[in-house]
Amino acid sequence: MNSSPATVSSSTTLAEAKRRRTFAVISHPDAGKSTLTEALALHARVIGQAGAVHGKAGRRGTVSDWMSMEKERGISISSAALQFSYRDAVINLLDTPGHADFSEDTYRVLSAVDAAVMLVDAAKGLETQTMKLFEVCRHRNIPIITVINKWDRPGQDALALMDEVLGRTGLTPTPLAWPVGEAGDFRGVLDRSDGSYIRFTRTDGGATIAGEERFTASQAAELEGEAWHTAEEESGLLELEGQQHDQDTFLAGKSTPVLFGSAVLNFGVHQLLDVLVDLAPSAEARVDAHGEPRPVDAPFSGFVFKVQAGMDTAHRDRLAFVRVCSGVFERGMIVTQAASKKPFATKYAQQVFGRDREIIDTAYPGDVVGLVNAAALRVGDSLYEAQPVSFPPIPTFAPEHFMVIRAKDSSKYKQFRRGIEQLDHEGVVQVLRSDLRGDQAPVLAAVGPMQFEVAEDRMNNEFNAPVKLERLAFTIARRTTPDWIPTLARERSVEVLSRTDGDLLALFSDRWRLQGVEREHPGIVLEPLVVS
Repeated sequence: MNSSPATVSSSTTLAEAKRRRTFAVISHPDAGKSTLTEALALHARVIGQAGAVHGKAGRRGTVSDWMSMEKERGISISSAALQFSYRDAVINLLDTPGHADFSEDTYRVLSAVDAAVMLVDAAKGLETQTMKLFEVCRHRNIPIITVINKWDRPGQDALALMDEVLGRTGLTPTPLAWPVGEAGDFRGVLDRSDGSYIRFTRTDGGATIAGEERFTASQAAELEGEAWHTAEEESGLLELEGQQHDQDTFLAGKSTPVLFGSAVLNFGVHQLLDVLVDLAPSAEARVDAHGEPRPVDAPFSGFVFKVQAGMDTAHRDRLAFVRVCSGVFERGMIVTQAASKKPFATKYAQQVFGRDREIIDTAYPGDVVGLVNAAALRVGDSLYEAQPVSFPPIPTFAPEHFMVIRAKDSSKYKQFRRGIEQLDHEGVVQVLRSDLRGDQAPVLAAVGPMQFEVAEDRMNNEFNAPVKLERLAFTIARRTTPDWIPTLARERSVEVLSRTDGDLLALFSDRWRLQGVEREHPGIVLEPLVVS
């Protein structure tokens, strides 16, 4: 039987927190995030064979991509949580959506991690979404490990990529290993810690762990010839430039360790796991809403960073993902919801591995716990035991796309309303309402249009409430106050609606209409919706 939270010593909690490595995999779409997630699980030996995102004949879909739309399109739409052990560490890996339309979900995940693995496509370098995520990590002081992926394909020069990372992000790249063989001719890597050579061997389709052999520098010179000498020369240039790993600058967000690999071939994945265990930060004190750190050995606390339904089609349940921030979580404990001060029973607690789940009895700081049928919980909710605490709210994005949604069949209105409420709870889309439109025709607001496709697919198939969508000619949202509703109601191409969190959003057709209203009504409250 597990000890109760009250009887677990502070030293045990601290020791368990120190073992945790909680990180997100982030990048531009199609850089290989889900493939890397699968490869990491394969190398940790928690699955026997890797899948493929673009499911060729005879190959499985990735563990972390479980929604039907994800399998059909070969992209991640919903973030996924995987937990497994490697060496003496507990790995909590959060895969994130690959498409820019689902950036909001990625931001939520970044609020729950202690480090990030940023994948960069060897051929494309730092793309738009990559740069956005670099900035988010920097703002949140999240240390970044950079992986140059797809080195088995033709791509840019390795030194040029290091210059790009430095020039565009300001982070000093400090490669831990250097590729032997140019992009498209990936043979192995030079281990910069001791100068040895790790040679990789392909397996059939990359479905199993790639073979690795380690050789001395002299043996490598005989085996690889000019390719090895080039790698040594380039590594020497990096050393002259001071691009050597320094743990303090890495944790301070001033440098980024770099690895080269091929997720689809499982090249370099073992090295990444070792780097995560050896260098990535463990779970540490989290700052609360008042700017005070909550020690990891304080009584239990955590916050909800994601709510997901439809993972178990047999039971139609919903799962609230909770990042444990302090103390010991034990299944069955009664915690308090900070916002409402109401008690919440945690009888149904699970550990998540993609779509698969198993009951979890105990969790420590850094872990992610899935609370089943947590209808009362919303994204951003703080939970605690004994000592009250509220963590900073998770910001919402400024939507740029708007659609009215209606039920096709009026007899399905109950299912329609339940589905809309669920999508709102999960943050799949933002739901806006007004007395004028009524509950039968709410407005869905989204960062990207693909969010509407997900909403429509789930309403049709998961909630059995077929819907029709009608696009609205708005592109900008601003936060306003009740005093300005009458004024805005008289303006053309403007509409005010209420969001579930209580905010009033004024929608404008375009920035010229917004500027016109601001000129006509000096002092009007129209605040940008800023993500922090």
